[in-house]
Amino acid sequence: MVRNEEAYQQRYACVVPSACRIYFSELRLSPPVCRSNKSPWVCLTCTTVHCGRYVNGHAKKHFEESQVLGNSQRKSEKQEKEKSHHSLCMDCSNFSVFCYRCDEFVVNDTKLGQVQKVREHLQSLENSALMGDRQRKRKLQESPTVDSKLLKDNVSDGAALGATGLRNLGNTCFMNAILQSLSNIEQFSCFFKELPAVALRSGKTAGRRMYHTRSQGDNTVSLVEEFRKTLCSLWQGSQTAFSPDSLFYAIWKIMPSFRGYQQQDAHEFMRYLLDHLHRELQYSRNGALLPPSPQDGVRLSAAEDKCCINGTASVVTSIFGGLLQNEVNCLICGTESRKFDPFLDLSLDIPNQFRQKRSKDQEPGPICTLRDCLRSFTDLEELDETELYYCHKCKKRQKSTKKFWIQKLPKVLCLHLKRFHWTAFLRNKVDTYVEFPLTGLDMRGYLLEPENSSPGSCLYDLVAVVVHHGSGVGSGHYTAYGSHKDRWYHFNDSTVTLTNEEAVRKAKAYILFYVRILFSNVDVFFFVFSELDSASQVIHHHYQTAH
Repeated sequence: MVRNEEAYQQRYACVVPSACRIYFSELRLSPPVCRSNKSPWVCLTCTTVHCGRYVNGHAKKHFEESQVLGNSQRKSEKQEKEKSHHSLCMDCSNFSVFCYRCDEFVVNDTKLGQVQKVREHLQSLENSALMGDRQRKRKLQESPTVDSKLLKDNVSDGAALGATGLRNLGNTCFMNAILQSLSNIEQFSCFFKELPAVALRSGKTAGRRMYHTRSQGDNTVSLVEEFRKTLCSLWQGSQTAFSPDSLFYAIWKIMPSFRGYQQQDAHEFMRYLLDHLHRELQYSRNGALLPPSPQDGVRLSAAEDKCCINGTASVVTSIFGGLLQNEVNCLICGTESRKFDPFLDLSLDIPNQFRQKRSKDQEPGPICTLRDCLRSFTDLEELDETELYYCHKCKKRQKSTKKFWIQKLPKVLCLHLKRFHWTAFLRNKVDTYVEFPLTGLDMRGYLLEPENSSPGSCLYDLVAVVVHHGSGVGSGHYTAYGSHKDRWYHFNDSTVTLTNEEAVRKAKAYILFYVRILFSNVDVFFFVFSELDSASQVIHHHYQTAH
């Protein structure tokens, strides 16, 4: 059954914490109750600080004692009413909010934005302690060109109809940038938007997977369903900004590493998101859950079979799935080892010769191009002493060389530029500008067997770019550029501006999404409904197992 939203809100009152007690005029943290400095949580009712349930459990004990005290002192109708409220506590490390009464994390804020005020205050205290008086403000290092005005001022008659921003829920720009980028991949977003139609035709509701939490209530969270709702809210033009609260809440439950309100890595989030979407939509290649027959419209080659993850396929692997061949040669006996690795994206190093910072007095160095990064990825590499290859012929680890070939290119090529690297105990950012083409990226030169591919099958056009502004992975700000109906847009959380190709070219890209030209010319609905034939089996299977 489709979840009744009103019943859900009653069960989890703190999902909308307007019923919660947050009493403070100016937050002054009390000293910790116990001596432990691990996992500190501040009570938003009385501002005392206690350790979490996995240390000494004083925060939970504080909640239980306050409930007992409330029962013993309850005398008036006002006190009776206060008892029904939910006391919240906030993690002082990642600023996530938890309600012990509901035993759930709280995503939304009050109408007055009180939770965010506490979060900002704690962040300012943390920043003052770590960096003096310097505040970590997220500022765009590059702003859209003068040509870029707000859509409502620049476009008439709905020419840019549908451009919708995503509200920042507290350092969630990493998520917003990825969601906006994926929404501009037409075949991918159309698939999810059409999912309910297939469910209705089959007489079933969308499949759900079970994810266990500490809650004793509804443990069923469908990431696919919440992702679909978000995509359907974009590009409709019915609102200027959409708040992805439900999706963010589902992500918190399914992906614990993204709980809290700290800045996260957009690439890492994208990998987790695609992986979990694949898990919900996968169907087996080994016979456990048979895919559609060829006459149903889905025909996969042997290479496409190899692109499946752990023997399973989904719309994720169908669109983003490619195949690498990894060749390792022993330099002692010449033995060659080959293995195939499926991929959803390629992580490319920025070559060292382009990383050097130059002073204003020095001549500008050569410009790094995307081809330089791709060439570095596929060049023959001699493994160092820490990566010695175990040769089965020599029966020991030997010096060797390694080379990557691309055996099969995906329909959508996702290229991740490795801008963050570790030096000693710090993770620094490589801020080098990388030049990339907007159209006609030719990948033929990186294929294992280029002679077996048609010319058009290796050409790609850019459809989206994710940009990181700032100096560190744990700080800064993410925005995205997306191409929609031959127009380029800049997505900065809730603000969407119309921009031009020149502004996109100047961006210091972090993640690039390229669509194969032949794939972009394929009829969208033919592809989508071919994939939905496969997904409908999964939906039917999940429905039967869930009931």
